[in-house]
Amino acid sequence: MNEAHLHMVVNHFPIIGTILGLGILVAGFIFKNNTIKNTAYSLFVVGAIFSAVSMATGEGAERMVEDMPSVGHHIIHEHEEIAEKLALIMYILGIASIIGFYMNVKENAKAKILSFIILALSIGATIIAVNVGTSGGEVRHTEIREGASKSQPDNDKKIEDHEEHENH
Repeated sequence: MNEAHLHMVVNHFPIIGTILGLGILVAGFIFKNNTIKNTAYSLFVVGAIFSAVSMATGEGAERMVEDMPSVGHHIIHEHEEIAEKLALIMYILGIASIIGFYMNVKENAKAKILSFIILALSIGATIIAVNVGTSGGEVRHTEIREGASKSQPDNDKKIEDHEEHENH
């Protein structure tokens, strides 16, 4: 298994885990149940760990695909920039979730305030995660790139021509 393959295996969990965690956290608020909130916190911690692994394998994946036809350097760069933002918010969310889990177990009076902070972080992380997933998909799936259509089968050529023009 090379770094590109490993990146493809691990990069989905921070996205899907955050979306699921947000839904579970909302359910925890609705049912006023700390056990449900702790389940969401656990997903956020695992998501933060997988974010670190995704970031660690991203450079290797980039080296393997950056020179492939139809893979533009600017597309990879955009994905990398958004992924760095997601990783940062995931690390913060993971740490806050560990603290929230501990505070729930200890029945700390400030656990509820922290749960609202975690909710806000998870909403932000979900928004960024969707953007990371889309930009990552655009690296190899030219059909989802903005401006792609059946009437423009030569879209990949336009991207390469644009990059060549930028490099000169």
